[in-house]
Amino acid sequence: MLIENLTPHKLVEVHWAGEDRVWHILRAEYLCPNGTNREIWRAQATFNASDDASLPGDIEFALRYCVQGKVSWDNNKTSNYFSNADSGVLLEQSLPLLNVDFNPTLQDGQRNYPVLVAARHSLQPKRVIVHWTTDNWRSTQETPCFFHRMHWDKNRRSSARNPNRYDTSVWSSQIKIDDAFRVQYAIGLETPTRTIWDNNFGHNYVACHRRLKILTLNLHCYQEESQEAKFSNIARAINDHDIDVVCLQEVGELWKNGNGDWASNAAKIIRDQLRLRHHLYTDWSHIGFDRYREGIAVLSKYDLLMKEASYVSSSQDVHSIDSRKVVMVQVNVPYIGLVNVFCAHLSWPSGGFFHQFERLRTWANQRHGDQVAATFLCGDFNIKAGSAAYQTIVQTGEYEDQYLAATAKDSFEKIFRKKAANIDRELAKDGRIDFIFMQKRSSLQAVAARELFKNADHYGRVSDHTGYCVEFEPCW
Repeated sequence: MLIENLTPHKLVEVHWAGEDRVWHILRAEYLCPNGTNREIWRAQATFNASDDASLPGDIEFALRYCVQGKVSWDNNKTSNYFSNADSGVLLEQSLPLLNVDFNPTLQDGQRNYPVLVAARHSLQPKRVIVHWTTDNWRSTQETPCFFHRMHWDKNRRSSARNPNRYDTSVWSSQIKIDDAFRVQYAIGLETPTRTIWDNNFGHNYVACHRRLKILTLNLHCYQEESQEAKFSNIARAINDHDIDVVCLQEVGELWKNGNGDWASNAAKIIRDQLRLRHHLYTDWSHIGFDRYREGIAVLSKYDLLMKEASYVSSSQDVHSIDSRKVVMVQVNVPYIGLVNVFCAHLSWPSGGFFHQFERLRTWANQRHGDQVAATFLCGDFNIKAGSAAYQTIVQTGEYEDQYLAATAKDSFEKIFRKKAANIDRELAKDGRIDFIFMQKRSSLQAVAARELFKNADHYGRVSDHTGYCVEFEPCW
């Protein structure tokens, strides 16, 4: 289904009935963007014939779209749509060509990408081709699609014909992508008189491996009511969004004369509720709220190839709030490469931020070699976006604000590319003090971001911070 993207919160359904005339509701799911401000959604259901039940047979259906309190129907001008059993693929009358069964996700280990094309057979297709690239069209390849008359018999055990009685023929191919992170392509139909293209409304089709997702969140060191429930909400968000690396600050653990109590470690409690196994590296800086070892932690789905912890503050007195430690891990992310992640909770500008950041920056730069795909500085920096302290990071020309890059590209360009002089005014309404900075020499780019714990629609408030998650892909 092609849908206008009016808001992120929408409900898309298929209302359908088989030959028994019993109506059902099938909920659709988002698949991928399609052109400008449009999306493709997909609904699918699988049925198996048995001694007690037959297949639905001929299908009648209509589409329902709920958004912003309004309901819209596409029911073929009150006549509904029909799909006969064993019909194969039906092309809408105005479409000469369609990319069928598009999948935007590449699987680990996948070296070939299948393409299935439906074409208007009365156009007398001479050739169907896939024009594709894995490096943003710096180099291109062309792969032919093949017509198999027995396509439906072999692939679906169906009696549908190829071409079928609805003037549709199906062509298939495989693109050899090897270890590429993404593939971008368009499909062409060559007829005796012209070539017709389906290029996703000018945006081409893109399939890629899963992005790297990084979350930073300050836990507020056991100062929350309903603390266990909030830990569970954090774990649920990590599970739901399949987050790869989680940077946590104010990770509390009972003091117990400075010896700590591992069972009460907040990062461990969250880690133990995660659906997938995560590695945990944590250390503490000072006593927090007079009864906790307060520290930082990194959770990672990937093995920790390197891990370090060090004070970046002048003070190392565990009884001083100005004692600030940073932890660093290195992970190898499939199809992306080596990534260094530093988790920090720095002091306010009046408490030592400037020299702490300088030590952190020097440390991170020393670890960022040519073999490293990206270096991230994540955490609570205790500086407001746009402030003088924030501007010192901008002025280094080395580390850039990735949440801003993903959510406010114009402001990001002005600040980090054009070096605008009025940064404070540009970010006057931006109240963040938590950031994910990336080394400018990194080979990744931020492509999406969200504030996870802002309100009830986003897992509720779990801390006095709202948490920021940013998604990354390799640059083209």
